[in-house]
Amino acid sequence: MKGPSVAQFLSEDHFEAARVALAADQGFQGAIANVDFSAQFDVSGGPGGDVVYYLKVSGGDTETELGPLEGADVTVSSDYETSQAISQGDLNVQMAFMTGKIKVGGNVAKIMMHQNVINDYARVLSGLDIEY
Repeated sequence: MKGPSVAQFLSEDHFEAARVALAADQGFQGAIANVDFSAQFDVSGGPGGDVVYYLKVSGGDTETELGPLEGADVTVSSDYETSQAISQGDLNVQMAFMTGKIKVGGNVAKIMMHQNVINDYARVLSGLDIEY
């Protein structure tokens, strides 16, 4: 019998686990009520190269997938080490931004307005069983 699989960080399995966890998390679902927001995340220097993924919240629905998102409200760029630290819950998004570990482009006012969504997204993903 096969036990639960551990997803590799920033893999398709990671995002499948993320979609399930986000849908089941009442705090995240509450945070996205009446929110229309999208962010693309560009992660550089990973073991398999650079990775692009996104989070799109609209009408109470969530999409998080590998790949670029045309017309994203914001683009968040970081190196792999920073992304991993945020994913593991060792670094919060605000501290990463304030210390220059992540760069934000696009509609910065919109990400500030919806920072609770980004924080809850990071919180839920930090609880996943991920291999780094």
